[in-house]
Amino acid sequence: MISDIARTKEEDTAARIRAWAERYAARNGWRLNPDPAERETVIHGLARNAIRFGKQYCPCRIRSGDAAEDRKIICPCIYHRDEIREDGHCHCRLFFRNDQGVSS
Repeated sequence: MISDIARTKEEDTAARIRAWAERYAARNGWRLNPDPAERETVIHGLARNAIRFGKQYCPCRIRSGDAAEDRKIICPCIYHRDEIREDGHCHCRLFFRNDQGVSS
């Protein structure tokens, strides 16, 4: 069934993105969002964008259709380091400073 195939592809892609995000966060001294529901929503949004568009565009940012501009919002986007430093987490709330909780 198509929906089962699509669901499996999304789950496989989400697993790959989750593993990448965990490694990326650890390398930078961060952590992933401690709220499992929020974290998985973002990861699955990235997975759907990767499947649909071929790039893991941030699910909380809107693609413009301009390739040069849209490159800026491929996760990890160009804004994430400043956001984590200033706000304690990135805009999509996937990456958190180690000293930040979910409510921050």
